[in-house]
Amino acid sequence: MIFKSLKSADIGDRAERGARRLLEKHKLKILHQNYRSRFGEIDLIAMSEKYLIFVEVRFRENSFFGSGAETVTSKKQQRIILTARHFLSSGAYTELPCRFDVIEASNDKSGKLHFNWLENAFQE
Repeated sequence: MIFKSLKSADIGDRAERGARRLLEKHKLKILHQNYRSRFGEIDLIAMSEKYLIFVEVRFRENSFFGSGAETVTSKKQQRIILTARHFLSSGAYTELPCRFDVIEASNDKSGKLHFNWLENAFQE
């Protein structure tokens, strides 16, 4: 499948599904996908044995304007942090320390997705 024929929302959904499979392959339990609050959205919320992980997935067709992680600006980070606090306000999962990861997704010429998982990409 070639990305140019897909809408950007479809590309983002495909990247998020691939990122979810990557996390599950590494034995993480997915708690939520596309968690929304009035502050923003978190693409994936996962849990490992040691961490509660808030994941931002960024697809970049090329790196001409920067990597996926570079597009997670301080303003975007603050929205993710506020949304994570909203999630934690329910009282669930408070026994685990939190981590903010970014998964960069890109495609090769054949349209196959590749991922670069940046653990602890930013902090509160």
